[in-house]
Amino acid sequence: MSGSGWMSRARARHTGVVGVSLAALVALTIAPPALAASDAGSSGSASGSLASGSGGASSDGGSVSAGSTIPGPLQNEHPPLPALRDDITTASIVGEERKSDQFVRFTVASPALRRDVGVEVLLPKDNSVPRPSIYALEGVDAREDTSGWVTIGGAPQFFADKNVNVVMIDGGVSGMYTDWDRIDPGVGLHKWETFITEELPPLLDTRLKTNGVKSLLGASMGAQGAMMLAHRHPEMYRGIATFSGCYSTTDDLGRISVQATVSSRGGDPANIWGQVGGPGWAAHDSLRNAEALRGKDIYVSVASGLAGRYETPGMADYSDRVLVGGSIEAAANACTHRMQSRLEDLGIPATFDFEPRGTHAWAYWVDQLPKAWPTLARSLGLA
Repeated sequence: MSGSGWMSRARARHTGVVGVSLAALVALTIAPPALAASDAGSSGSASGSLASGSGGASSDGGSVSAGSTIPGPLQNEHPPLPALRDDITTASIVGEERKSDQFVRFTVASPALRRDVGVEVLLPKDNSVPRPSIYALEGVDAREDTSGWVTIGGAPQFFADKNVNVVMIDGGVSGMYTDWDRIDPGVGLHKWETFITEELPPLLDTRLKTNGVKSLLGASMGAQGAMMLAHRHPEMYRGIATFSGCYSTTDDLGRISVQATVSSRGGDPANIWGQVGGPGWAAHDSLRNAEALRGKDIYVSVASGLAGRYETPGMADYSDRVLVGGSIEAAANACTHRMQSRLEDLGIPATFDFEPRGTHAWAYWVDQLPKAWPTLARSLGLA
């Protein structure tokens, strides 16, 4: 899933609506008909999605027309691409800014990303002994200067009394928190999987004196990225909590979601994992690779897409929240039901929360933090 309505990114941050811009509405017109007919209530639907796919067989027997992505005039603004460097040979912490007693921002030089990356960390309430870590990933508009978890996601307030390091990575617009095959002219160089799983952990484990235990938290695009990291690196993560994501990449539903996320900010889906629907895409499909999630503590939530307590007629962004945020959340609902069915088929325990009302917006994910915490705490040995 993606992150911010057809409004500008700044306005999206202010209001808390997260989406793929007008791309979402375009996507819904070309998505499988089942989505339009899906039940918008808490039981949701198991089909339908967000943007278009191209090529490759669909695991659910459907098809997506080749080459269809979000047209340029309908894309959100394209943020400036970070400058790349060729002089970074070793991952290292090159800067540290203490923002408060429990909040620090590191600057990390990354050979994989060929640039410096901001990493914000919320520190444990009691740091007298080594503590575990949560890596928190966000949506498509991931900013270079700060994380949405800090500005609007409620993380500093919620985790203030928790004994855990919360790691929030800045940047990565449309990047899916994965390693792309090629540098993209529209959205740049993405080697986030390498950064998150190889370069960053040893640096932070040493600097923060952690106990090495890690779990994942993600919303929207970050939910899919977190689930992918969990199934691709099962030895690294004990648990996972995801909100409003899509977890397949090779059926119509998943390909549509990935292509919407990538192309909504000017990226070319052909640059991410090779041929659409091919082996590279299959390797990142959490439904196909769900067996790797066995033994983890798992919490997954989504709402229905119907206007909820944070949408009031007359508010300035009401249409954005209901039309854009509601449509995207309905698609996420369909994705989440597929994930639930897959884990049930495999006999893998997980907690699923299908909220009867709510759109694709930060306000609802803030509400999910206390619901997800028992699962995360158990995975981290804090329960």
